[in-house]
Amino acid sequence: MAIKTDKEITLFPGGNGSVPVEEGELLPALDDMTPREIVVELDKYIVGQAAAKRAVAVALRNRVRRQKLPPEIAEDVLPKNILMIGPTGVGKTEIARRLARLAGCPFVKVEASKYTEVGYVGRDVESMVRDLVETSIDMVREEKLDEVADRAEQAAEERVLDLLLPPQVEAPGMPDAERVAQREQTQRTREKLRIQLREGKLDQRMVDLEVRERAMPSFEIISNQGVEEMDVNLKDMLSGFFGQQKKKRKMSIADAFEYLIQEEENKLIDMDQVTRIAVERAEQMGIIFVDEIDKVAGRESGHGPDVSREGVQRDILPIIEGTTVNTRYGMIRTDHILFIAAGAFHVTKPSDLIPELQGRLPIRVEMQSLKEEDFVRILTEPKNALIKQYIALLETEGVKLTFTEDAVQAIARFATSVNEQTENIGARRLHTILEKVLDELSFEAPDLKKKTVKIDAAYVNKQLADIVKNQDLSRYIL
Repeated sequence: MAIKTDKEITLFPGGNGSVPVEEGELLPALDDMTPREIVVELDKYIVGQAAAKRAVAVALRNRVRRQKLPPEIAEDVLPKNILMIGPTGVGKTEIARRLARLAGCPFVKVEASKYTEVGYVGRDVESMVRDLVETSIDMVREEKLDEVADRAEQAAEERVLDLLLPPQVEAPGMPDAERVAQREQTQRTREKLRIQLREGKLDQRMVDLEVRERAMPSFEIISNQGVEEMDVNLKDMLSGFFGQQKKKRKMSIADAFEYLIQEEENKLIDMDQVTRIAVERAEQMGIIFVDEIDKVAGRESGHGPDVSREGVQRDILPIIEGTTVNTRYGMIRTDHILFIAAGAFHVTKPSDLIPELQGRLPIRVEMQSLKEEDFVRILTEPKNALIKQYIALLETEGVKLTFTEDAVQAIARFATSVNEQTENIGARRLHTILEKVLDELSFEAPDLKKKTVKIDAAYVNKQLADIVKNQDLSRYIL
């Protein structure tokens, strides 16, 4: 939250910034969100870049529109892939990440410069699709875990009670009345233990629990298919051969309860169903953000274009055009995955990409460089604003931190100045400068007697003035 007065800005931490809405605020279903509403949600985290927000909002809305089309038409409606052009630190990655989180889509971010042409040692481009599927599997599995959480906890509770009070063996020929009385007594004791367990009174009691341990040797195989894929597949195939061993381990009731909850959750989840849903979600709603696309753009020189860079582009091309990729979960089609590519294009230009790849990135968005007034807004307005994060961190030490308006202006001014004098890294410069401004306070915070601290422009100038004046020093420190 931000409370503004004439002379001072007092920022109090509100939420952890990991969800797209405030606590208690209901976000409309994605089907009901217009492009304008999507932009409004993105505005809560990203300052400026209206053109880029509009482009991704329309791309996301088109995916919803496609779901409502007849199957024969929907199959031919391909996603309009986006190319973001702009310097580092202006919000390219954050826009794509927030978009995916808002839509609940599987999302992966990859660096084009990490990939190598087929035939060279390194990651092959198809691994980005495998990474997307793995992300989708994790997402769907987490959703299913939430669905079975209550049942798993109940089943685990019963198993813990069985450890504390093993079922009694009834003697042969025991009279019915005595058998009923014994059962009732056992049930009363069990219910007392249940109450104590829920109240945490038994957490430290030790029990012997039989746990599963997989005796599996560690190995890797490098092949044409890539290290990560062959490694996983062979381990899966051989896990049954090596089998699982059971071993009794002494642990506290609290630890045993957590272990048994996980075991029960795994029993209740149908992984075949999870895989089926996850694969479909990755194919139909997945988003792959390819950063540093400019690093693989062929640069003309006296020896002609860089062939290995062009080779990576040609390997990426069929994935963006639409192909099938073999994964441990089966064949994955990439026809309807949304690709968002980004690059600074300092020494190259988008036209240096091979023509076929340019054609598959039809929407071009130029990101604007950040100015001083943008830095002021970045520091204070977003839900996960940097100043809010530092206030929350120091509040854990009992320190109430406030920033005056002139302090925020000074930090923004220093960030702009350093970006102009050295490399322009956009909003990332604010991280470095704020860390330097608050370095002394962060170190002393646990020992401070005065727990209310106000950061003003004089304090900021004192912490940064000497470093900024010395350009050689600021180049290394800021």
